[in-house]
Amino acid sequence: MFFKKKEPLGAAEFIIAGLGNPDRKYEETRHNAGFITVDALAEKHGAVIDRIKYKSLCTTVTIGDKRVLLLKPSTYMNNSGLAVKEAMSFFKIPPEKTLIIFDDISLEVGKLRIRRKGSDGGHNGIKNIIYLAGSDQFPRIKIGVGQKPAQWDLADWVLSRFTVPEKKLLGTAVDNACAAAELIVGGQTDKAMNLYN
Repeated sequence: MFFKKKEPLGAAEFIIAGLGNPDRKYEETRHNAGFITVDALAEKHGAVIDRIKYKSLCTTVTIGDKRVLLLKPSTYMNNSGLAVKEAMSFFKIPPEKTLIIFDDISLEVGKLRIRRKGSDGGHNGIKNIIYLAGSDQFPRIKIGVGQKPAQWDLADWVLSRFTVPEKKLLGTAVDNACAAAELIVGGQTDKAMNLYN
């Protein structure tokens, strides 16, 4: 039986990190919208995120003319910065070329918000990345996961799964986020914001 030899990761010029929690019990939860999106982006470019490096599962793909490291931190959400900072340091990639994709409870499911930079907005994963990298100049794509119903605890809400109707909306958002990420890698952040915000 022959196994395909894996290509070396190679030097990256850009990082796209999707945030989430690595344990199987968290798969397909709202908090893992970043993981879901980065997996879709890898699939679109014929790759699988299955290398263990930089405290993450990762792979490299070519988007346009750029070599891009796709990253799913294995550190759990609140320590996402440990993985992102390690990859940034290794490849000497600045925050401006490190795109973060993550869930946002202030947006309806299916909506995106793309920003060039900004504060953590109360998101612990982003807070940790900004703290460890010493910068808030990260471009980011926020994936709407719906506002917490009044009777729900916040932690329970973000760790809950999408309903069947929500999954359809999420699928569209993920497709749009992948397209937006490709534009951002190509230096067309304004176009991504105009098309998908």
